[in-house]
Amino acid sequence: MKSRSTLVTWLSDLDGSRLARVLAVRKDTASHPEPRSVGELADRLQRPGSVALVLPQLTLPCLQAAEALAALGTRATRDSLAELLGATTLAAARSLDMILEALSDHALVWPDSNGTLRMPAPLRQAWDAPLGLDAPLQELLAGTTSEELRGMLAALDIRPPGTKQQRLAALVEHHSDPERIAAVVARAPATTRKLLEHRARSAPDQPLFIAFGAPGPGLQPGARWAFDRGLLLQDRHRYGPTRMPVEVALAVRGPGWHAPFEPLPPVAPLVSVTPSEVEREAAVAATSFAAHAASVLSTCATAPPARLKSGGIGARELARIGKAAQADDAVVRLTLETAYAAGLLARDGDRVPPTEAYDAWAEQEPAERFAVLLQAWRNLPLTPSRARDEDNKALPALAGAPPCNGCVQARHGLLVAAEELPAGRGMRAASDLGPLVAWHRPLADTSPEETTPFGAVIREAELLGVLARGVLSPLGAHLLAADAAQKLSATARRLLPLATTTARIGADLTAVVTGTPTARLAALLDSVAARETSGTASVWRFSAGSIRRALDAGHTADGITADLAAVDTTALPQPLTYLIADTARRHGRVRITPAGCVLHGDEPALLAEIAVHRALSKLGLRQLAPTVLVSGSPLETTLTALRAEGYAPVAETAGGTLRIEKVQPHRASTPIPAPRGTSGKPSRRSTAGHPPEAAPAAVEPRVLAARLLTAPPTLPAPDPFGTGVPYGTDTEEIVAGYAKNLTYSDVRQLAHAVDAVQAITVEYVATSGSRTVRTLSRLTLDPPYLEAWCHLRDAERVFTLSRIHDVMPE
Repeated sequence: MKSRSTLVTWLSDLDGSRLARVLAVRKDTASHPEPRSVGELADRLQRPGSVALVLPQLTLPCLQAAEALAALGTRATRDSLAELLGATTLAAARSLDMILEALSDHALVWPDSNGTLRMPAPLRQAWDAPLGLDAPLQELLAGTTSEELRGMLAALDIRPPGTKQQRLAALVEHHSDPERIAAVVARAPATTRKLLEHRARSAPDQPLFIAFGAPGPGLQPGARWAFDRGLLLQDRHRYGPTRMPVEVALAVRGPGWHAPFEPLPPVAPLVSVTPSEVEREAAVAATSFAAHAASVLSTCATAPPARLKSGGIGARELARIGKAAQADDAVVRLTLETAYAAGLLARDGDRVPPTEAYDAWAEQEPAERFAVLLQAWRNLPLTPSRARDEDNKALPALAGAPPCNGCVQARHGLLVAAEELPAGRGMRAASDLGPLVAWHRPLADTSPEETTPFGAVIREAELLGVLARGVLSPLGAHLLAADAAQKLSATARRLLPLATTTARIGADLTAVVTGTPTARLAALLDSVAARETSGTASVWRFSAGSIRRALDAGHTADGITADLAAVDTTALPQPLTYLIADTARRHGRVRITPAGCVLHGDEPALLAEIAVHRALSKLGLRQLAPTVLVSGSPLETTLTALRAEGYAPVAETAGGTLRIEKVQPHRASTPIPAPRGTSGKPSRRSTAGHPPEAAPAAVEPRVLAARLLTAPPTLPAPDPFGTGVPYGTDTEEIVAGYAKNLTYSDVRQLAHAVDAVQAITVEYVATSGSRTVRTLSRLTLDPPYLEAWCHLRDAERVFTLSRIHDVMPE
C-alpha cells in the first residue's frame, strides 16, 4: 500500500507534459478505458499483467538498473544505485540518469518524498534472487525470537537493548554498515570466511521439502559461528534453507564488486553507405517480394492449400505452393502468415482459401499490396520464416500457435537498433545487428537453432526491403514511426514500380513481364502458360499442354490468340500462333462420356422407341448411334425399368457374353451345432445335414502311466532366447515381447531400470532412420511404448520399444 500511495503522490506532482508522456508510453494499459482518477491510473500501472507487458520493451541497462533496485529494496536511492552499478564517472552517471528517466516514463521507478526510489511489487518479484542476493535482514528476521536476537547482539559485542523491536533495530543498524560487517568477517575462522565468501557469490538456496519428523540437514563446517552473529540465518527448527541477508552478501563481496551495467550498446563494424544505395537495394527487395507474394496468393486462389489434421499447412503443401509460384520456402511462409494476418486468407474447413478482401487486394498496384503485407508483418506475434523447432522437426505454417510477444519485441528491437545507427553508416553484414537487437530488447525471443542471434527476423527484414545495406531503409523508418499507415504507402509507391500491363512474347514460346504484372495479366498468362520464374521479372513458357489446359477450361483458339495479342508489345510470333492452332485442331477429336451402362441391339426402331419412352426418361437415356444407347443409371436399375415397361432385355458380362441369371439357394455360412443330450454331454446321434461326432480316441491307462513316469516331474522354465535362462520378472517378459532388437541381457537391463526407477542410456532409431543415444529417466512402461524423461531433449518423450536397438546402463 505504501508503494501505491507514493506512486499516486508522484503522479499527482507531475506536470501535464510529463504525465502525458507516461500515458503515451503505457497507453495499452493506462488509456483504455480512460482512468477517472490518478489513483485508478496508479492501480492499473501496478497490475502484474501490465508490468509483464512492459518488461520486454526495456533495454538491457534498464533491466540491469531495475534488478539492482530490486536487490537494494527499501534502501534504494539514486546514490546507492550508482555505487552498486559502479556508475561513478560523469558519462556513466549521465547514462544512469537517462535510464532512470526512461524507467520513470514507464512508471516502473519513481522517487518518494525522502528520495528513496520506489518500484511496483510485480517488478520487484520478477527476480527470485536479484543479482544472486537474498532478502534484507529485517525481512529474514521476521520470525526470530527476542532471545535469539539477544544472543546475536551479544556475539557481536553489542549490548542488547530491552525490547525485541529495539534489538531488531540495533542488529539491522549494525549489518547496514559494510565496514563493520567486513571487520566481523575478518575475525571469523578460516572455514567460516571461506563459507561466507562462497555463499555471497552464489544464488540463495532453494527451499527444502522435508518429510514430517525427518531430521534437518546438517550444518556446513564453520556455519555455526556465522549463525550466532546473524551473518547466516535459518529457521529455528532447521527445516528451511540457509539464508544470507543482502547487507551481508554485499559487504562480503566488497566495495570493488559492482552489479553488471552496460549503459552503451555494443560496438559493431560499420561501413559507409549512401541514401541512394539504400533506396535502390530496398526497392529491388520490395519489388521482388511483392511479385512473389502475388504469385503465392494467386496459387492459393487457384488451389487452396490443405490443412493438416493437427492444424496448419504442412511441408508438402508449402513445397507445392513454392514450386508453382517459383518462391523460396521462407517467402512462402512469410506471405501466408502476413496475408492471413491482413485478412486475405482464412480457414475454411480443411482448406485455407483467399477471402473476398483478396480480390480487391489483387486489383491494387504492387505498392499498395506490399504496404498491406508489410504493416501486417510489423506486429505479427510469431516469426513466420521459422521452419524448424528445437528438435529439428518441420513446423507447419498457419498453425495457430499461441501469440509470442517476444517475437514482436525482436522485430521492434531490430527496427530501433537499425534506426539508431549513425547517419551514412551501415552494418558490414546485416547479421551483425543481432547483438544490438539483444541490447535493445534483451527479453526478445530468438530461436535456439539459429546460428546468429535474431537471424530469422533479420532475414525477413532484408526480404521485405526494411533493411538494406545493413541500415534501416525508408520503408523501415516509416514502419517504426507512428504515422506508418499514411507515409508507408507513399514511400512504397515511390520505390516500387507500377504494375505491368504488357508482356514481351518471343519466338522461343516464352512471355517475359518486367516488374510485377497486373492481376489480369498474371491470370491470363497463368491460364495459357506455365510460370518458370518470378520476381523482378517473371517468365512464362507456352507448350501444347498449357494451351490444352486453357482449351479444357473453356477458352477457344481465337479467344486465346486475341487475348495474347492484346497484351503483347509486338505482333504474336508465328511459332505461338501455329502452336495454338495445332493444339486446337487436335483438341476434342476423341470424346469421353460418362455412362452407367450401354444398351445395344440389332433393331434401330426398337432402340429409337426406348430412347423416347416417357416412362424411361428417369434413366437418362441418350442415343449415340442407331443401335447404341447410353444410360445414366446402373445396369440393374436399367434392367428393372425396361422389364417393368414390358421389354425383355438381357444383361451381358464385362467380356460381352450373355449373363445367366440363376437364383442360388440360400444356405447358412456355418454349420449348426449339434444338440446336447439330457445328461449335459454332446449327443453322438446324427442330426439332419450333419454326420455324427467322432469320439476322441481313448488312451490306454498303461500307456499313459508309462508316459508320465518317463516325463520330468516339472515342466522346464521358459527359455525365450535359447540361453537356458528364463524370464526373471513379468517386466522382462513384456519388454522382450516388444523390443525385438534387444539381446536378453539388454532386456534384463531395461526391465530392471523400469522396475527400480533408474536412469538408463539407450540407442534409439527414429522413424526418419536417424540414430541417437539418449539418457532416459523416470521410466514408465506402457506397451508397446516407453514413456520417459529424455535428457537429450530436456522434455517428456514417448519411445517405441521396437526402435530401441541397444541398452547401456547409466
